[in-house]
Amino acid sequence: MSKSTDELFKNVISHAKEYGFVFQSSEIYDGLSAVYDYGQNGSELKNNIKTYWWKAMVQMHENIVGIDSAIFMHPTIWKASGHVDGFSDPMIDNKDSKKRYRADQLLEDKIERYSKDGKTEKAEKLQYDMDEALKGENLARLRELIIEHEIADPISGTRNWTEVRQFNLMFSTQMGAIADEADVVYLRPETAQGIFVNYLNVQKSGRMKIPFGIAQIGKAFRNEVIARQFIIRMREFEQMEMQYFVRPGTQREWFDKWKETRLKWHLALGTAPEKYRYHEHTKLAFYADAAYDIEFEFPFGFKEVEGIHSRTNYDLSQHQKFSNKKMQYFDPEVDPETGKPYGNYIPYVIETSIGLDRMFLLTMINAYEEEDLSTEEKQDSRVVLRLHPCLAPVKAAIFPLIKKDGLPEKARQIMDRLKVDFNLQYEEKDAIGKRYRRQDAIGTPFCITVDHQTLEDDTVTIRYRDTMQQERVAVADLDKIIGDKVSWKNLLS
Repeated sequence: MSKSTDELFKNVISHAKEYGFVFQSSEIYDGLSAVYDYGQNGSELKNNIKTYWWKAMVQMHENIVGIDSAIFMHPTIWKASGHVDGFSDPMIDNKDSKKRYRADQLLEDKIERYSKDGKTEKAEKLQYDMDEALKGENLARLRELIIEHEIADPISGTRNWTEVRQFNLMFSTQMGAIADEADVVYLRPETAQGIFVNYLNVQKSGRMKIPFGIAQIGKAFRNEVIARQFIIRMREFEQMEMQYFVRPGTQREWFDKWKETRLKWHLALGTAPEKYRYHEHTKLAFYADAAYDIEFEFPFGFKEVEGIHSRTNYDLSQHQKFSNKKMQYFDPEVDPETGKPYGNYIPYVIETSIGLDRMFLLTMINAYEEEDLSTEEKQDSRVVLRLHPCLAPVKAAIFPLIKKDGLPEKARQIMDRLKVDFNLQYEEKDAIGKRYRRQDAIGTPFCITVDHQTLEDDTVTIRYRDTMQQERVAVADLDKIIGDKVSWKNLLS
């Protein structure tokens, strides 16, 4: 990570705290590792990202519906899904620092260093060797690679490594009044299984026809040993997932469609296309027949933001087997090749899964700008969040020029008119310039100043965040000016 990108990331983190976006959880008790709270502006931005996703995935598709499944689920679900036996990461401990690391991440960091140093052949060879070891679940080979490439513990600086072991990432707890008699239940490590076990309920109650999708936004929990890079990897996080149920044999066509559709969703926010890339999985889960990640270039390199997976009919088949309940769908459409209905089958599934917290961080990094406004006469600068107006936590701020002469009352009157439709802030403290800077820092697209002329002709000065241009407009036009800019039509049409 270069000094400038490292600095940018640190500045975004401190900005997120200073302006009420993200706080360390339990901070007054020295915090809880890899757990974060969203502040007043962060929760608004997060809700707006959720709304954008929900509208794009559910509201804009007649054959996709949303659910909200419980966090606690029957423990056999996690046996059926493979999480009890297989949801683990290859971990290695350093005997001197007593710190635990993900073996594949240590190797990935080394590959990145080789690439940056121009050692392309070494990087490619290590990538290949690591992929082969992961595919074969060869833990001893992973350790050999760490030793061969002289990877040292970043804390102790030593290479005194233990064997590589698998570490299950699920949090478990008890359900029931008496601990001894209680069932062990898990905090869900993903939201997808809540969709799969409800697939028939939704299909029958909604009279859904294949192809159809079920979407969900919800919390998931993973006992991440390696918590790094702020909200990139957390123990409690939020996912936005959609499972799309399709006829067997059509999955590749739908996979390609959703892969393209999801990248368009990201780019609609105005992000530079070169900041995104597809990454094809070299090691597919045994039940998948295709998997791609959409990666974004964070200051610390390209990282996954969203996954598009073709999961075949594995999940539904497993739940049919473990629950003894039929998960089949009867398809009355006629197969042109046989002239008969397609009949009963277990649908195949295309999954789109996006990490809300990563999307939040991506949005903050993308929007953050330190702008030099200096002229020959004076030094000046500002920090501005160039958030898409649809995502901005506050849509407009209303300022009375001074705290007297009826200006606060008039400003409040305007605010009362607009606040039903828009999230607004009212500010009367400090000079107008300082108030502008505070709103720029949280990404507010408009600042509206009420002055003495407003009392005479019902006009106000509106100032635009991105250009800092100001113009005089009628109070009656504010609804339309703000509404046009923050309308979801700008992203979804």
